[in-house]
Amino acid sequence: MGSNSSRIGDLPKNEYLKKLSGTESVSENDPFWNQLLSFSFPAPTSSTELKLLEEATISVCRSLVENNPRTGNLGALIKVFLSRTKELKLSAECQNHIFIWQTHNALFIICCLLKVFICEMSEEELQLHFTYEEKSPGSYSSDSEDLLEELLCCLMQLITDIPLLDITYEISVEAVSTMMVFLSCQLFHKEVLRQSISHKYLMRGRCLPYTSKLVKTLLYNFIRQEKPPPPGAHVLPQQSDGGGLLYGLASGVANSSPFPSSIPHAFQINFNSLYMALCEQQTSDQATLLLYTLLHQNSNIRTYMLARTDMENLVLPILEILYHVEERNSHHVYMALIILLILTEDDGFNRSIHEVMLKNITWYSERVLTEISLGSLLILVVIRTIQYNMTRTRDKYLHTNCLAALANMSAQFRSLHQYAAQRIVSLFSLLSKKHNKVLEQATQSLRGSLSSNDVPLPDYAQDLNVIEEVIRMMLEIINSCLTNSLHHNPNLVYALLYKRDLFEQFRTHPSFQDIMQNIDLVITFFSSRLLQAGAELSVERVLEIIKQGVVALPKDRLKKFPELKFKYVEEEQPEEFFIPYVWSLVYNSAVGLYWNPQDIQLFTMDSD
Repeated sequence: MGSNSSRIGDLPKNEYLKKLSGTESVSENDPFWNQLLSFSFPAPTSSTELKLLEEATISVCRSLVENNPRTGNLGALIKVFLSRTKELKLSAECQNHIFIWQTHNALFIICCLLKVFICEMSEEELQLHFTYEEKSPGSYSSDSEDLLEELLCCLMQLITDIPLLDITYEISVEAVSTMMVFLSCQLFHKEVLRQSISHKYLMRGRCLPYTSKLVKTLLYNFIRQEKPPPPGAHVLPQQSDGGGLLYGLASGVANSSPFPSSIPHAFQINFNSLYMALCEQQTSDQATLLLYTLLHQNSNIRTYMLARTDMENLVLPILEILYHVEERNSHHVYMALIILLILTEDDGFNRSIHEVMLKNITWYSERVLTEISLGSLLILVVIRTIQYNMTRTRDKYLHTNCLAALANMSAQFRSLHQYAAQRIVSLFSLLSKKHNKVLEQATQSLRGSLSSNDVPLPDYAQDLNVIEEVIRMMLEIINSCLTNSLHHNPNLVYALLYKRDLFEQFRTHPSFQDIMQNIDLVITFFSSRLLQAGAELSVERVLEIIKQGVVALPKDRLKKFPELKFKYVEEEQPEEFFIPYVWSLVYNSAVGLYWNPQDIQLFTMDSD
């Protein structure tokens, strides 16, 4: 690269990069490194720019992969970087822009090289490349320092200990990027990495004392959502009115007052600030993944969030993700849905959402909702997601989780909005039509099979079985509401009566006969009372009769069924498995990281 500004198109022919990746060994004390690291190269800020950079440097990186066993130049570059980081904190305090600039450039090159190394080799081979020195081809020193572990420790210290100023911002981002690269090995292997070397170093080696401090720092970065400094701030001094983006040690990220705890590696963090940041950032799928991780794997976070009296601030952004399902990637939709499923495991949540009244939900366009409870809106959005899935993606996993969330809430349905009640019955109507269509196709297929043995027939029996499972689930949801909260839901009874003919065909069906008993009883009981009231009844009069009938209906006539309760269970993963999905948070100056809570208990309650 060198002292002149570099362009992406010039990188494959850059003489300094050629020397680094060539057949000649370069000592870590060689003046070459000052020349290599003296470049002004704008870091990529988008996936397009990143791809262009990777394409331009792939030949250089592969050349180093081939020659490094003989030259040891990768190790020399890392040693140069490590020696510089020892003076980095002092350089930040002294505003030594040139020193920080060159140190950043060294890490930038290391990160670019590691991407290719990790993509094209196993962790064992990568570890070997860190041990090569200037000796005979392929030789290495077994008693030398472990550069891989030292580099990981250095990255953690850099992230947690270097105060975040305008001049250190980019090197801090690059440190997190490099950490993400180290954790991305699983992405390039089909088999599960059950013995990750990076995990071993981070969670059990010299890095262990820094792990909780690192996660806390990353979470505070996410909370603050600091904007990046002007381009070139790490090279040229900027006018400042008080330290720029200074925070870190001075603001309590790393120096919270100690507190007694029997849990190793625990730390305190402001839950309110974290909650507010998560609420505000759910348009990002990375922030949704972070929310899922915290809710699913940290009981303190989950308890705190479920105790909030403003849950609508968190739930509404999640519902909006599901509502705009066609505009979101499947990962974002799945994470949002699983978050709802986790929340609905709590009975307190299921009760409280029907007490929160909302007005003028502008993003819901199917119908003007001037006033509706958060619970009814949640039902509407989940049902809409099911209907979208039935006509478009036909993903059984999505169906299952949507129905599980509705089932968890069903016993706590309260004062359902008339439109929400209508949509519950409309979904059942759609499923009923689908069932009849598949049943007819299966019958015709069976008749055709008697006249021809040559044509393979579709497996309608399997399709019919899936649809009947979903229909039974919907009947169980309706039954659960009627059994547990009939007196709270006159609008649902009204919707059932209005579409009573839908349920007739399932009364004697062997798959639904038991679950239909209560529904049939309710329909018959209220139909009789309406018949006694006479014809030409208004909607208001029908609802009044229903409310009166609820009091008269003996509760012991409704058969009790086991409570519907579904719990989200994550697919089994090995202890060493990481999810480096939060890569692009780096480019938004908001960083999150996935850690296994069995190794580290991340949080304790902090009410400040």
